[in-house]
Formats: sequence, structure tokens, C-alpha cells
Amino acid sequence: MTSRREFLSAAVVAAGAVALRPAFALSPPLPAGMQMRAIPSTGEAIPIIGMGTSGSFEVDAAGREPLKEVLRRFVAGGASVIDTSPNYSNAEDVLGDLLAELGLRDQVFLATKLAADNRAAGEAQFADSLRRLRTDKVELLAVHNLRDWKTQLALARELKAQGKVKYVGLTHFRDEAHDTLADIVAAEKPDFVQINYAVGAPNAEKRVLPTAADNGVAVMINRAFDDGKLFSRVAGKPLPGWAAEAGVSSWAQMFLKFALSHPAVTVVIPATGKPDRQSDNLRAGSGGTLDAAQRAELIAMFA
Repeated sequence: MTSRREFLSAAVVAAGAVALRPAFALSPPLPAGMQMRAIPSTGEAIPIIGMGTSGSFEVDAAGREPLKEVLRRFVAGGASVIDTSPNYSNAEDVLGDLLAELGLRDQVFLATKLAADNRAAGEAQFADSLRRLRTDKVELLAVHNLRDWKTQLALARELKAQGKVKYVGLTHFRDEAHDTLADIVAAEKPDFVQINYAVGAPNAEKRVLPTAADNGVAVMINRAFDDGKLFSRVAGKPLPGWAAEAGVSSWAQMFLKFALSHPAVTVVIPATGKPDRQSDNLRAGSGGTLDAAQRAELIAMFA
């Protein structure tokens, strides 16, 4: 019998990516396919590279134009998972408007959060999120940073039963919350858990990732670049000699593939507001992940 961890690590190649629009033909072509991984609670497969919106989609009117191309490349590259939150100032508004303008809502797996302190506030917040996102449902609703988690998770499950939410989850982004999060994941078994994990910040490997694997919980990774700290540490440094063999041509791809090489991880959600960086991130979704020796070398490099 296949174990949950083997199930989580299995990936299938999706259909070839849609070609980029001719107006952007100078951009290097994306790989032919994006790997997919299954959500354990249903078996539904989703692309392994997603996108966050914290910071990157918190823009004024002038900042929206490049985000259109960010979204076009994202979908053309075979990706679909977009994570946002009512806490990210106007990110939900910007994302909702652009998805509607580009006609992309039906092509994305839309995730947002509950960040409220009581049931009434959670209900009002979710209704407002639907309005801002210009949709009548979301694919994933997660409790943000365990805030009032018992009340909000119960609400999320009710909304799931009503068909307004497909999956429910829990999130955090700080190492000191990992033990608490792992305990709750083991007890509640949500569909998803979102957590910070990077080669320079691997604490999630201790309990959160194994607990998710053992309980059939999909894992969404935030802060795979450790808030950009990893890039400053490799400034001016060449990639390891085996990078090309691993299908890696940039440090961003290396950091994303590191996170994806853990068998419990389902999807990584790097945020960017720059089209070229979006294309670079998406390339981490094709080919294989890092083997044990490659992971060990990177861990030693950033220890």
C-alpha cells in the first residue's frame, strides 16, 4: 500500500503550457509542463508553483499594469494557486479586479483567509472578501496565523458545507508557532496547512511537515525565500555545479525546488509583482526536485 508520504511526493506532468502572448515573445519560453501534486483529502491535483500577494499586490492604480502580465504569465505557465488575505491592505481588491478584467477567475485556485476575533466579524469579513475578490466562492479558506482559530475554523467548515469554500486550512509564518500549529493540525486535520519553510529557515521539518504528511494534510509553503534574506546571502555567488543537472538556472528556482523537494510539500507560493521574476519562479515547477545529497549541500551552505 502506498504511504501518505509517498502519495504526497508523487507528481504528474500537466498538459503543455499555453504559449505566451506575441507581445512578450522576447521573454524566454517556459518549460513544456508544470508538475502537479495531489491534495490528500480529495486527490485533486494542483500545480506545485503558486503565487502569493502580500506586498506584491498591495499597489495603487499605477502599479496594476505590470500585475496584469504577472497574472497572464502565471496562468500561461500552467499555474493556478493564488493566495491572498483581507489583511494585505488592498490586495484582494486588486486581485479581484484584475482576474475579472483578464477573464481568469475560472482558471485559478483562489485562496484567502479569515483574520477575525469572533464569529460575527469572521462572517462579515468573508462576505467582504467575496465582494473584493469579485467571486461567489473560494477554493481555500484558511484561518490566518491561528487567530481565534477554534471559532474561525468552525465557521470555515460551515462555509465549506454551504459550498462557498472547497477546502479549509490553518496558517502561520513564525517558527515559534510551529509546535502549536502541529498539535492543532494533528487534532483537527484540516485540508491544508500553510507555513514558512526555506533552506535557511528549515524549522518546519521538525514537526509541522511530518505531522501534515502523517495526517493527510496538504502543505502550502510561504517565505520560501526567507523574506528575501536568501538572495542577499548568495549575491555574487555561482550556482552549485550540479544546478543544470537539477534543471535549475537561477537561485530563485533553487530555493523553490529546495522547498518542493520535501515530500510533504504540495505547493509553494512565492510573491512577485515583476513579470520576469514570475517566469523565473514558474520554471521551478518543471523537471525533478533535489535529491538528498543536493539538499544536504544546500543546507550546509546556509547553516
